[in-house]
Amino acid sequence: MRAALFDRYGPPEVLYEGTLPRPEPGPGEVLVRVHAASVNGGESYGRAGRVRLVTDLVEPGFPKRVGLDFAGEVAALGPGVSGLAPGTRVWGGLPRTFGSAAEYIAVRPRQLALAPAGLDLVEAAALPGVGTTAITALRDKARLRAGERLLVRGGSGGVGSVAVQLGRALGAHVTALAGARNLDLVRELGADEALDYATTEPAALGAFDVILDTAGTRLPDFRRLLAPGGRMVAISFDLDRPLASLAAIAASTVYGPRRMRFFSGNPKHRLFADLTRYVESGAIRPVVDTVFPLSGIAAAHRALETGGVRGKIVIRVV
Repeated sequence: MRAALFDRYGPPEVLYEGTLPRPEPGPGEVLVRVHAASVNGGESYGRAGRVRLVTDLVEPGFPKRVGLDFAGEVAALGPGVSGLAPGTRVWGGLPRTFGSAAEYIAVRPRQLALAPAGLDLVEAAALPGVGTTAITALRDKARLRAGERLLVRGGSGGVGSVAVQLGRALGAHVTALAGARNLDLVRELGADEALDYATTEPAALGAFDVILDTAGTRLPDFRRLLAPGGRMVAISFDLDRPLASLAAIAASTVYGPRRMRFFSGNPKHRLFADLTRYVESGAIRPVVDTVFPLSGIAAAHRALETGGVRGKIVIRVV
């Protein structure tokens, strides 16, 4: 089968379309024919070797693979799996590993759910990872309530574009920071206020009940904007100053009424199923920047690292 691979750590150009044996579903596994996958920042760090202590432990040796989430259809069932049938449209994600940018993957049923009805599978691939992250951050970690003030840093990015929509659906007043050319998009997604991050200082923003930070920089400056009892969820941290970022998060969990939270996503069936319901209700829609073929995997990673991506970059496999 075709798959996106790399034989050494390095820039996007180390990626190529190669071939691997097609997996067979083992006991308790589902074989999925992947229609599309998305490109995520964590894959970029992994490919560049910035977290090689983790990637070498999870997947020793080369070639290594990329791709975290997927949308496709059931191809076959392993022994002991019921409730699904070949041809069923599904989406989901891989736990703590990469490899969804390939024609086939074998996963556990808990790693997927039925894909939303009426949504093209290539578009759908833009949502599983970022959608479940936004749900976990706002609904489960921050417990965002109707009427509260929400600030989303990076409102036009992958997680941010979903968080703006979800915040609106949960009844919050949504303020989003984004690049100047993306402000209209963020407003279309449901932001009550959309501000240029390059010209807006944190001190000018006022107080918020919940802050979702997708940037990972200046965390203490934004934490100061929390109202008493406020909650800040950081889904990234500054890799150029990792110790400072982690220290700010750790201190916040111990001191004071304004708490900062950080989590590493590992979504399971319930979250994917919840995301399906949000999409089918019209509360969340995918935002796709560009669709690349599998053979364009290097160009897709280069586009992500160049910056300015609106929503998600998707890799079409089928």
